[in-house]
Amino acid sequence: MDPDRAPGLTESARALAAGEVSSRELVERALARIEATRSTVNAFRLVRAEAALAEADAADAELAAGGRRPLLGVPVAVKDDMDVAGEPTAFGCRGDFPPVAEDGEAVRRLRAAGAVVVGKTNACELGQWPFTEGPAFGATRNPWHHGHTPGGSSGGSAAAVAAGLVPAALGSDGAGSVRIPAAWTHLVGIKPQRGRISTWPCPESFQGITVNGTLARTVADAALLLDAASGGHEGDLHRPAPLRVHDAVGRDPGRLRIALSLKPPFTALPARLDPAVRERVLALAERLASLGHSVEEAEPRYGPIGLTFVPRATAGVAERVRTSPFPELLDRRTHDTARVGRLLGGAPLRAARRAEAALQRRVGALFGVYDVLLAPTTAAPPPRIGSMLGLSGIGTDRAMIAACPYAWPWNILGWPGVNVPAGFVGEGLPVGAQLLGPADSEPLLVSLAAQLEADLRWHERWPPHEAVANSRAA
Repeated sequence: MDPDRAPGLTESARALAAGEVSSRELVERALARIEATRSTVNAFRLVRAEAALAEADAADAELAAGGRRPLLGVPVAVKDDMDVAGEPTAFGCRGDFPPVAEDGEAVRRLRAAGAVVVGKTNACELGQWPFTEGPAFGATRNPWHHGHTPGGSSGGSAAAVAAGLVPAALGSDGAGSVRIPAAWTHLVGIKPQRGRISTWPCPESFQGITVNGTLARTVADAALLLDAASGGHEGDLHRPAPLRVHDAVGRDPGRLRIALSLKPPFTALPARLDPAVRERVLALAERLASLGHSVEEAEPRYGPIGLTFVPRATAGVAERVRTSPFPELLDRRTHDTARVGRLLGGAPLRAARRAEAALQRRVGALFGVYDVLLAPTTAAPPPRIGSMLGLSGIGTDRAMIAACPYAWPWNILGWPGVNVPAGFVGEGLPVGAQLLGPADSEPLLVSLAAQLEADLRWHERWPPHEAVANSRAA
């Protein structure tokens, strides 16, 4: 195993079970990589070095005694909006947050599968923006090009996996916050069905638009982590029937009817697909056709779906601000959004939530004709570090919509989506495409993504060695 790069999740679990490596070795290497990239990639808000090593030793003892669990002894990371017992949950905010008493349900399930959580990854303040920067922790940088963002809000998790610090990580997705950073760091990112991975201790997150998801270099690893973290808590508001997603990896998806959508859903502000990104998405569509699928352009009937997103998103921010222990330290844009959320938190919010079923029927009509929807994940490649950090509220909204107009409708619908790498543009910047489906379609999307991966071999390409090497030397 290359000590400079984390082996994959599947490979790590296999090597541990075979006795080829110890959990302590894997965790020590992960901690060394994290420390070496702290001043450059800056993926982690908090590193659990002492606790992780103790957990690794316990895993090694269990392995030696013949114990077998899916991720026993494998180091992973989680986003800093998830509770880890004994650690603070700052969610990108400034302040000296107290440690929480219990693991969130997703983390509890990862531990039950045997995983060792080495740390909590950076996220922008309350997960609102497609960049991972702020006064609380500085700038998290894209391993492919340190002058650019890895995206957000799960940018720390994406950067950690893309740089080879850990084999896989959990993130969360409220308007593309798993899929966008996956696209901008050349990763597979799975946004599952709402409720597939619990958000407990929140019965639902951000009025139901935010779900927990997975980031990894391969489809198999992303699906393995998804299965390990999946499952509900009795307090969850959304509890879909269980699925085994990893079983779909390597399964022939059959000949599928795929709709290609290049038009951004309606937004109040302008959005335009960058020609270079369009070219990469079209190339991916051609690869799907060459694999035997039927691909043709068709647009979902989104209608006024944007009118339902704003009340839910802003009310969700208002709820978080109301319970913040340090409201005076929050970004002015956060307070502005919370004010809007308080205004829309009554009748407009109730109407937005009631509209969901009708929107599911309207958009879902597409899946009476097609099996899968293919769309760009973003309209543009990753922006430069700092380009959005100091903008006004409306300036930030304009920049976000211009770069990322494609992902958020699936958060309103609550349905699954998978980002797959679509190649590189410009100065070697990654971009991606989404495979989108109706409710509970994770197995189909994963089988199709795995078929593409076997053809394109995207997981064999790493960030330029000199960028990683320079990070280690910094």
